[in-house]
Amino acid sequence: MMMKRLKAALGAVTVGLLAGTSLAHAQGTEEDLIKRGEYIARLGDCVACHTALNGQKFAGGLSIKTPIGTIYSTNITPDPTYGIGTYTLQEFDDAVRRGVRKDGSSLYPAMPYPAFSRMTPEDTKALYAYFMHGVKPVAEKNRAEDITWPLSMRWPLSIWRSLFAPAPKAFTPAPGTDAEIARGEYLVTGLGHCGACHTPRGFAMQEKAMDAAGGPDFLGGGGVIDNWVAPSLRNDPVAGIGRWSEDDLFYFLKSGRTDHSAVFGAMADVVGWSTQYFTDDDLRAISKYLKALPPVPPSRGDYTYDASTAQALDAGNFSGNPGAKVYVEQCAMCHRNDGGGVGRMFPPLAGNSVVVTDNATSVAHIVVEGGILPPTNWAQSAVAMPGYKTALSDQQIADVVNFIRTSWGNKAPANVTAADIQKLRLDHNPIPVAGWNNPTAQTATWGLFGPQPYGAGWTFAPQTHTGVDSEQ
Repeated sequence: MMMKRLKAALGAVTVGLLAGTSLAHAQGTEEDLIKRGEYIARLGDCVACHTALNGQKFAGGLSIKTPIGTIYSTNITPDPTYGIGTYTLQEFDDAVRRGVRKDGSSLYPAMPYPAFSRMTPEDTKALYAYFMHGVKPVAEKNRAEDITWPLSMRWPLSIWRSLFAPAPKAFTPAPGTDAEIARGEYLVTGLGHCGACHTPRGFAMQEKAMDAAGGPDFLGGGGVIDNWVAPSLRNDPVAGIGRWSEDDLFYFLKSGRTDHSAVFGAMADVVGWSTQYFTDDDLRAISKYLKALPPVPPSRGDYTYDASTAQALDAGNFSGNPGAKVYVEQCAMCHRNDGGGVGRMFPPLAGNSVVVTDNATSVAHIVVEGGILPPTNWAQSAVAMPGYKTALSDQQIADVVNFIRTSWGNKAPANVTAADIQKLRLDHNPIPVAGWNNPTAQTATWGLFGPQPYGAGWTFAPQTHTGVDSEQ
């Protein structure tokens, strides 16, 4: 009898230990899943768009201007009333990868669900676990979009989705693809949704290509976004990253600065709120993938530095060029007479792909408004450039922009006028470039819609946190 009781007691202890071990394992697995989801949220940069300026994390409210009006990002905290707290995993997947809300209506494609359609089920499940169990609920009511009827109707978006949004399908690399390149492709074309800004958009605001199979349009340079131009990420030696190494790309995404470039505008949010938190392996994979993309025809041949500009400036010879005089007096202290800048602080202007884009808006905008190179965990100093909209006249700004775009071997059009700068300064209109994707006020969208306050063009322009909020 005693032996039976002893065996029963031992059995109970064993079962209890096994149950406790199983519970601890389950808890550990759930915590690991939430942690994984938190990293995936960084990969997708969810926080930058779903957090208002000076707002609470993931509570929505960020203004996103579009060619048909202004929309506001939504509350994606697990609050059951205003957030996504009542979403099932399937409903969450439908929103993220299909662009369909819980009520069955379609999301605006400012939400990059065409890119997220490539997410794997494992990543979607981890992301769901994070938002449901790793994010603090915030009872913040969503703001209604500011779009005039009938353009505010959502049912046409279902037609847009059927025409332009890929059906959800987990990313699978082409057979024989290097594993590191495959990982980079998944991050660039999927979670990172780089094409949302860096790929031109078509007549219906759709990205013209979702991956390299779409040809040179893929990552070939986007439109004007909040008066910044997203440049080409293809290996064009002048207009793209053809002269960048994999290390250059790695350190740019990690710290926001290299010896020949510095982050600014909306990309500053991408680095500050997202890519600086990527693992080194993922940054290497992205860099390797971008450099492995098929070659594209060079838009302007190759770049060759021209020392004659520096020689003329050193000699004080402005040759009747008013822009050269403004440059020496206002810009050369940081960017130097040779246009070389100061490594990892003041970017070079000579051979800079942003300087020589067809659209001069980025250069003009930073001269007018100034800019901030944000601090990161890997480069903790913030560097600011002052705006010159009150220190220089519109004509002086136009002159110096044209000078920068045509000096040191830069071969961009010198066609910015004082009237262009006035419209940029007062009305926030971008520098006009004739054409469908970069229309002037006269040709914008074939007259179907008027030019938007932030500038005509088929793109989405979220507010930028840099200079307002610290990364969250």
